Amino acid sequence: MSESAVRPKKSKVTTQKKILDAAETLFAREGFEQTSLRQITQEADVNLASVNYHFGSKKALIQAVVARYMNVFMPALETELKRLDDKPEIDSLAVFASFKAPLISLDQVHKRGTEHFLRLLGFAYSETQGHLRRYTQTAFGDVLQHLLALLHRANPKLTEQDMFWRLHFVLGATVFAQVSGQALIEIAQAEFDERADIQTVIEHLITFIAGGLDSQLDG
Repeated sequence: MSESAVRPKKSKVTTQKKILDAAETLFAREGFEQTSLRQITQEADVNLASVNYHFGSKKALIQAVVARYMNVFMPALETELKRLDDKPEIDSLAVFASFKAPLISLDQVHKRGTEHFLRLLGFAYSETQGHLRRYTQTAFGDVLQHLLALLHRANPKLTEQDMFWRLHFVLGATVFAQVSGQALIEIAQAEFDERADIQTVIEHLITFIAGGLDSQLDG
């Protein structure tokens, strides 16, 4: 048997994956608006023609980066939400707790997958990336509707208008935690000698936003 036949094959990283990995690293660190295609091509060590060939535009590249996570996260979230359907009573904490396992599982996509995904979502909201919202609604609108239905069920006294305001304040708190997660971890370490990680941030965030949504209305 020849030497070439027994030599283990090296995994070949495709140009498309190199671009996706480079774009994800830069988007998660700098944001979508502050990251240029030139920076991405330099990070990935490819030319601009390769980016145009595989993705066609920066918006399409952004969607492809986010889709790698959404395609894992959203089905996992739907599985968790379905567990609540048959429960006689639920509250907002139970609904938001459904996010924990799907979020942590994203470390299987990338060694810092959970952190990257949260930062990507934070930048998507804070930088008003409307095309990402349209993509999410189109691809996973059923999961979002399921989530909203459970939150209404957990908070029957809230009107549609009340839910609108509270969910947007929830999003505001979530975006802050997403973009500033590492800073919060470092402050907790310096101020309280707490060995926190991204899972710690998620735990505190879920408790906080559930309490805000669950606050009872007067009367």
